[in-house]
Amino acid sequence: MSSTVIEHLLDRLAALGIDHVFGVAGDYAFPIEDAVCARDDMRWVGSCNELNAAYSADGYARMKGMAALSTTYGVGELSALNGIAGAYAEHLPLIHIVGMPASVVMKSDRLVHHSLGNGTFMAFYEACAAFTCARAILTPENCVEEIDKALAALKTHRRPIYFGIPSDHAGAEAKPATPAPVAATARDDARLATVVERITAKLQASSQSCILPGNLCDRFSALALAREFIRQSGLPHATMFADKGMALESSPLYLGLYYGHLLHENIASFVEASEVILGIGVQLSDFNTGAFTARLPEERLINILPDHVVIGGERIDGVAMADVLQGLIASCTNLPRFGGTVPHQKLPEASGGAALSSGTLYHDIQTLLRPGDIVAAETGNASMGLSEIRLPDGCAYHNQTLWGSIGWATPAAFGMAMAEPDRRVVLVTGEGSHQLTTQELSQFARYGRKPVVLIINNDGYLIERLLCADGETYYNDLAQWRYSLLPEAFGCHDWVVSSVSTREALLAAFETCNTDTHRAHFIEIKMKRYDAAPVAMALHGAIDTLYDS
Repeated sequence: MSSTVIEHLLDRLAALGIDHVFGVAGDYAFPIEDAVCARDDMRWVGSCNELNAAYSADGYARMKGMAALSTTYGVGELSALNGIAGAYAEHLPLIHIVGMPASVVMKSDRLVHHSLGNGTFMAFYEACAAFTCARAILTPENCVEEIDKALAALKTHRRPIYFGIPSDHAGAEAKPATPAPVAATARDDARLATVVERITAKLQASSQSCILPGNLCDRFSALALAREFIRQSGLPHATMFADKGMALESSPLYLGLYYGHLLHENIASFVEASEVILGIGVQLSDFNTGAFTARLPEERLINILPDHVVIGGERIDGVAMADVLQGLIASCTNLPRFGGTVPHQKLPEASGGAALSSGTLYHDIQTLLRPGDIVAAETGNASMGLSEIRLPDGCAYHNQTLWGSIGWATPAAFGMAMAEPDRRVVLVTGEGSHQLTTQELSQFARYGRKPVVLIINNDGYLIERLLCADGETYYNDLAQWRYSLLPEAFGCHDWVVSSVSTREALLAAFETCNTDTHRAHFIEIKMKRYDAAPVAMALHGAIDTLYDS
């Protein structure tokens, strides 16, 4: 049975498990949007703006493995580009479908809307090159081959791809094609066996080893294998800042947060004294290393990455993370069990006073969380406070450490809720970040999702106050909204809304969240101006190493 260009593309996406397309309506993209809305197996999700659509697709991809968004030419695609760049940095597979002017128009020098007015129609296509791992402008003749090639790149690199579809091509019949066969990359079993043997031998000879599971094992579909290896190995393990949620934190062998030498010196001492430090998809970024204060000797560091392994500074290509982990799991019975004392991070404690404090707040958020919850933690003070709590087993945790675009969490949480409608999403954000993308609250109500939304109000950009020379500089101030009125204004009419400034009121609000589970909850948490999480305060004291000044 024949199909059009856009139908063929959507068929391929549906086969990959994508049943929602995020975006904003636009005239050049009408053929795309019409095709989505005509399907029984796919739903159009209209976002408040294209940036929010990209963030929502980011959150959706974290849950479902990949996501799709559609924008119109020029104005729409550029608005989404920041979110797509973040997905590129964070290894999230997004399929960006752009509705373009008709092919005859793009071959002319006509002045048409959404263009630059200079007859150049490919500028936006070229602008996306650095933020995608594959891109193509689809025609009836090339669509079968180009879609196959781009989706193959998406699966390999776990990064965004771009399809531009001229409006007259979208509804044209896709021409049958016999794409050139893509040569399968043969697994080098001998090389794989050697890598597994070398890692196993080092672990066998070590009297103290430590595992650092990183978020790349989640991005490359190896999280279950990483956790199984950790469990069977019986080795102590810790997580770095960006990697929270990768370990099962209920394990007695889980040390806690390794944040270089800014916090938890007992954890840093144990990790760095280990004879083997085994990373699984760890990235040694500025925030992950505690402003570059982590000291991980190259000769004792092994890092298992998606398509290669680094052992003592030696890079070995051509071995996949999942294959290496499967080999290590098979050899776990030969590993010595650690018999020493395992240090543990001191957990947040509640203060005795009635007023809220960061210690009180994060202690109590920990008691709010339940197995099965999905936590979306905004960049800045919110994720820094949450990095030190213990997650219940089965609770997923996501933040955007590397890209760090404030405002990400609210629409990303919505995308997570669309991907996992039967799980509770807990959004934790600061009021400054929330002001960037707060409109997406309306989408939770529009699509019947019931999150728990926690807005931490410190009267301004708290993390910026801590990182700049003078925290009272005017650019750190914010217009103070009446946050508790936002849900009603955005159509969230049946939400439970509260604004709290004491611990007693906060605990009462949390109890309501866990008893009245059939409604959404919005809680503004009023904190003192400089009441920051310990991780944020530690960064405040490490500005020199953070910025290498």
